[in-house]
Amino acid sequence: MRSRIVAAGLVSVMAGALSAQADPVSAEDFAKHPSVSSVSMSLEGDMLVGVIADPTTDGAQRAAAYWDLSGEIDTTKPLVPSNITPSSGKTKFYAASALKNKKSLWFTVQPYIGALEGCGEGKTTGSTKKYLQKVYMGNERIKKIDDLPDGRAEVGANKMLLRCFELVGETNIESILPLDPSKIIISRATTKNGTSYFEHDLETGREKFLIKASETESISISNRTGEVVARTELEYEDGAWRQYISLPDASGNFVREDALSREIANRYNLDVLSKIKDTQTYYVATDKFDDKVTIYTYDANTDTFGDEPVFAHPEFNAGGMIFSNREEDFGRILGFTYDGPVRETFWIDPEMKSIQDGLNAAFPGKNVVLNDYTADRNRVLFTVSAPEMAPAYFLLVDKAKVAVIGSQRPWLKEEDLGKGKFVYYSARDGMKIPAILTMPAGYEEGDKAKGAIIVPHGGPWARDSAGFDSSGWTQYFASRGYIVMQPQYRGSDGWGRELWLAGDKEWGQKMQDDKDDGAAWLVDNGYVDADKIAIHGYSYGGFAAFAASVRPNSPYQCAIAGAGVSNLAKLGNEWGNNRIQRIVQGDTVTGMDPMQNTDKINIPILIYHGDYDVRVPIFHSREFYNAIKNKQPGSKFIELKEMGHQSSKWLPEHKERVLEEIETFLNTTCGM
Repeated sequence: MRSRIVAAGLVSVMAGALSAQADPVSAEDFAKHPSVSSVSMSLEGDMLVGVIADPTTDGAQRAAAYWDLSGEIDTTKPLVPSNITPSSGKTKFYAASALKNKKSLWFTVQPYIGALEGCGEGKTTGSTKKYLQKVYMGNERIKKIDDLPDGRAEVGANKMLLRCFELVGETNIESILPLDPSKIIISRATTKNGTSYFEHDLETGREKFLIKASETESISISNRTGEVVARTELEYEDGAWRQYISLPDASGNFVREDALSREIANRYNLDVLSKIKDTQTYYVATDKFDDKVTIYTYDANTDTFGDEPVFAHPEFNAGGMIFSNREEDFGRILGFTYDGPVRETFWIDPEMKSIQDGLNAAFPGKNVVLNDYTADRNRVLFTVSAPEMAPAYFLLVDKAKVAVIGSQRPWLKEEDLGKGKFVYYSARDGMKIPAILTMPAGYEEGDKAKGAIIVPHGGPWARDSAGFDSSGWTQYFASRGYIVMQPQYRGSDGWGRELWLAGDKEWGQKMQDDKDDGAAWLVDNGYVDADKIAIHGYSYGGFAAFAASVRPNSPYQCAIAGAGVSNLAKLGNEWGNNRIQRIVQGDTVTGMDPMQNTDKINIPILIYHGDYDVRVPIFHSREFYNAIKNKQPGSKFIELKEMGHQSSKWLPEHKERVLEEIETFLNTTCGM
């Protein structure tokens, strides 16, 4: 592979970025729509689809883009979309996925005010403000975008369920069936409880019913073959919920596997990944035998796991497996993924490893991800990114030449942003806590930051990645001299079972200690002065900010809470409506309740929340602010109109205002 040619592709993108940006990083630089995002390539390699900033609106709106790759590809200049379809009315494109046979999926959101009648997240009575998500099918050159088939009325379907499908019914792709030119496997919820699976013909639109799962079941479908790999059932027995996994025998009948079944409260991961062809042996990812998720074989004939793992990483969870989709070696293992600071692939296929190694050499110090590739590997869509570099899309042609597609944010310069660093620190009880640091822009060893911001992630059963953060919550402030820490506190998922379970019933207590101990670690290691630290979190992270403002001996000068939970009692009541969710997560949500401790407020807090948020209703922020506004000078509450919870439901003006309000709060009220 000619690495010098590959590297030239990056130089052309970065040169454009350097010439386009002369002013310091602004809030608008992070707030405005990406130049290009969500790019994917069809199975045949004859098209790309993605979402771009609509050039007809000067980037104020987003549009669907199509690149025709059916002919010779000129790699001497950036690839330009062959067709652009603007967003229509209030419906906004935010993501895309290329399929095959010239078909593509398009993901949209649109604001909605009206009755939900118990359908989805939101009020069960009265009117709700929220965003509706819809998925559409696009044809060749996206000249036409149609509704995918939604849930169809069945005999006995009631009015409420029919209303649900009108509002939020959508189809999911279960298998691309790579060896079939036109068929895929889809699933959708039915109007009579459960999910149905169909074979869908992309050419004719015709469907063949395959199987139905009840509301207490789920079906795992092989993305390669479309076969049913496993069926999972939930049953309530002897006062506890149990999960039973059944595998199909040689005759296609499901047989329960005791070795794979478990009591839900035990909460270890177990995922049936794939079946080895012409055997009753499966690949299973589980942390049943180790703190980290590991991949084993499982023999359904003998009900036993393999003696040794197929793949294990000494420090991080295994993520999954990658198999060949081409006819000559269909189903052969190409590699394994694992979840370190970023997701990485361990290739065992020599050709794929050679491609990865060549691109890594061409883009040293960057995270190179092979997204899509053709059967002959002569077209490979890949992205290049780093904490200080927004993802850029490229197409590797004939394993030697690179065509530039574009960067998400070409106006950002690497030298204006901070480099990333992955560390561990010890909590006060000795537990090892992973953390992601974003250093101040231009940082050199021994420098002291202007200030520090602790940014706990949402969830809390989630985790951060050390890649580029498009929210601006890390890099916007790193460009202004702050060091930003994202602690992977106990209760975080994805770093091992011990850390995950250690957060149970510790909201605002040991989970909160971990954030405070991270702040202390920064001070002890000379990164920042002790009187220059703030905490900013969103969703669960917003809870952590609320908790920080009422805990004694706070290490923070101020707190910023975005769309946070403030009232654990009400959160528990909401989750209590779903018995299974209460067993799985709801019972773990106890600890120090900020709403019950507002009289202990001791640092100023900035609170912001969207009025279209149905994941965490705005009353959590409003009621907390009303309880403390006369007790803590400098505190402020901002209600953001038409802002939902997830980032896909934020408008550019929301992102820009949040960043600017936080900066003003840090510089004035917090004294940073």
